[in-house]
Amino acid sequence: MNGERDAIIAAARSLFGRGLTHGSTGNLSVRVGEHILVTPTGSSLGTVEVDELSLIDRSGAHVGGPKPSKEAFLHAALLRARPAANAVVHTHSTYAAAVSCMDGLDPDDALPPLTAYFAMRVGRLPLLPYFAPGDQRLEPAAEEMARTHSALLLSNHGPIVAGASLGAALDAIEELEETAKLFLLLQGLPTRPLTPEQRRALDPRPGNN
Repeated sequence: MNGERDAIIAAARSLFGRGLTHGSTGNLSVRVGEHILVTPTGSSLGTVEVDELSLIDRSGAHVGGPKPSKEAFLHAALLRARPAANAVVHTHSTYAAAVSCMDGLDPDDALPPLTAYFAMRVGRLPLLPYFAPGDQRLEPAAEEMARTHSALLLSNHGPIVAGASLGAALDAIEELEETAKLFLLLQGLPTRPLTPEQRRALDPRPGNN
């Protein structure tokens, strides 16, 4: 489990250092056997330490270490929904959070496929309804949507992504943030997203998008 702990801390420092999280926002998790390691409540990803990580079970119940993030139930929900996933990353990154506050988004596909890498690493991005942070009524909606989508956008909140590895989840959430940035930069300008055929050719395997 020490390797997984070290990987979480390295990923946390990377996210914080590159401005993808701020203050005490954002949380990460990694599946470890029948349990899940997750960052603790009230922690900054810039300062959290290995011995401060929390351990929860697959239902989201706290089983060891400090008190987990109040959003740990979301990590458990995504990992239950996606048995092939082993890590979850959630941020309040600026551009994705900004998009999550916009009116008129397609709830089934909140960001257009502006780049091939977005189509490959994220696929479709459904927008979930607003719930206050920590509101567990979000759990069933997130779990259901995660069965067919590896990335979700939480309204007025931010993105959450599951990946086969922590590295894959990090790559996907960074690609999502960059696409959100492009989407906002291009507001009011004509755009040329990938065609449906181009998008289908890049889609992850069925059930992994």
